[in-house]
Amino acid sequence: MAAGAALVVLVLLVIGARGCLDARKERAFKDYVRDVGALAGESDQESDALFTLLTRRGGNAEDAQIENTLNDLRNQSARLVDRARSTDRPDELAAAHRFLVLTLELRRDGIAKIAEELPTAIADQGDRRQGTREIAASMKNLLASDVIYETRVAISVRDSLRDEGIGGETVPNSMFLPDVDWLQPSTVADRVRSLGGSGGEDDGNAAPGLHGNGIGGSALNGKALTEGTSVNIPLARELKIVVQVANQGENTETDVNVKATIGRGGDALSGDATLDTIAAGETKPVEITVSGEPPTGQNVPVNIEIDPVPGEEKTDNNKASYTVIFTR
Repeated sequence: MAAGAALVVLVLLVIGARGCLDARKERAFKDYVRDVGALAGESDQESDALFTLLTRRGGNAEDAQIENTLNDLRNQSARLVDRARSTDRPDELAAAHRFLVLTLELRRDGIAKIAEELPTAIADQGDRRQGTREIAASMKNLLASDVIYETRVAISVRDSLRDEGIGGETVPNSMFLPDVDWLQPSTVADRVRSLGGSGGEDDGNAAPGLHGNGIGGSALNGKALTEGTSVNIPLARELKIVVQVANQGENTETDVNVKATIGRGGDALSGDATLDTIAAGETKPVEITVSGEPPTGQNVPVNIEIDPVPGEEKTDNNKASYTVIFTR
């Protein structure tokens, strides 16, 4: 009887100890989810502040104010990485935690690069093209951070909670890059144009004289396109459109964006490219690569458009429409 009683006591002790361990593990998981939520929430606030600054209109911000704001965001993002590195986590979430730290490191590095290049991107000198390219490249860091967070952090933590039978916890989403168009230098140039007082297209800051570009001709995979005439073109894996951009004004133009659309509606394929600089009276080609497969054996519209440059008033020659029949 004594031996039986001792065995019962031992079983109860084991069950109690296991219950304590399970409760401790559950608490550790829940604490970690809350820590991830706090870190992700603060990172999202940094995103809001950054892109609010980058799209500010009116040119009212002084260069020093812009620089100070970006430096604050850079410092905040660095501190967020340090906090993430020191955050406790269950062993089961070690891999997810490494990706969380990587997510915040990518965002920190992206913010730092933007802070470094923005003064160049909003400068009045021609070297602003380099600044907009570098900022667009840094946006890839931010996009990568979003992908890693969703596929390697959030999903992993959710799966671990399910495997442990822990309910009632929500792993927050976190999206830093609000729009993939930021990956394009032309988009960056357009959206940051008013920072530092550089203004928009009609702000009166364009150089005196006539401004404007026109389409001097277009070709698709080596075949010339003509408005009002259908052209048969063999289908290829990549469609390359070459547009001859003619500067019809009296000034050198920079960051001239050219867009191409093949097809119509939601199934249309599109691409764009930027001409760094074009002198007055000069004609330059710009090549646009469009990926995808348009329909074959039927008339498919191909539309070309050159974005207006600052000071450009006449834009009716910025567009051209063609018809192509793709064949196999």
